[in-house]
Amino acid sequence: MIDSHTHLDSCKPENEALVGAARAAGVTRMLTVGMDEASNRSALAAAERFPEVFAAVGRHPNAAEGYDASAEADLERLAAHERCVAIGETGLDYHHERAPRADQLRAFHHQIELARALDRPLVIHTRAAEEDTLAVLRERAAGLRVILHCFSMTANLDACIEQPDWWFSFAGNVTYPSAADLAAAAERVPEDRLLVETDAPYLSPQPVRKERNEPGFVVHTARFVAERRGMTYEELDRVVERNAATLFGW
Repeated sequence: MIDSHTHLDSCKPENEALVGAARAAGVTRMLTVGMDEASNRSALAAAERFPEVFAAVGRHPNAAEGYDASAEADLERLAAHERCVAIGETGLDYHHERAPRADQLRAFHHQIELARALDRPLVIHTRAAEEDTLAVLRERAAGLRVILHCFSMTANLDACIEQPDWWFSFAGNVTYPSAADLAAAAERVPEDRLLVETDAPYLSPQPVRKERNEPGFVVHTARFVAERRGMTYEELDRVVERNAATLFGW
């Protein structure tokens, strides 16, 4: 099994224990995702230390305030690292809106350009900003491999499916009883563009919802998605392992 999106630097306990627990649960690869200058470096350090771990570097929209030429240059240097396999997470967040929208947009545009220049997948975060996020992607990201991390855009599911290079990654919230729309979406997305993730330490899946999330818990989300799609866990395991290898080249 793979975890296509986690934040090791935000999880507890230490990385060695987290990776060991994930390994024991059958997780063979995980992508730890940076959100700012410090977490980008932490992600790359973890990827250097553990063979199961790969990194994405980016600037989260909530950390985009003051994103300038210096920030662009720093991200470009980090993205050249051999263990960096994706750019982001990036996108737009109008729910928290911790950074001005103009800064969010500048960071978003630059990371699209960087993903194109390096031929890397682009990891997307969107919250309360679906229409603007989709508009930017349609205008600027044609031909890029786009990962709709913690997929939530159920009202735009058909439009997203129509984009042949957009991938759908489902997190632990797909397992919640209140998330029937997400579960229905997990049934419908194309098999060859399906991923599962934890977004740890957030969104613990229902069977362990009272616990702080960690990469090893991705197996609970995978079991739920497999059942909804009428597959065995082993079948889904093969699908997402293959998809992630194709997408990230690991």
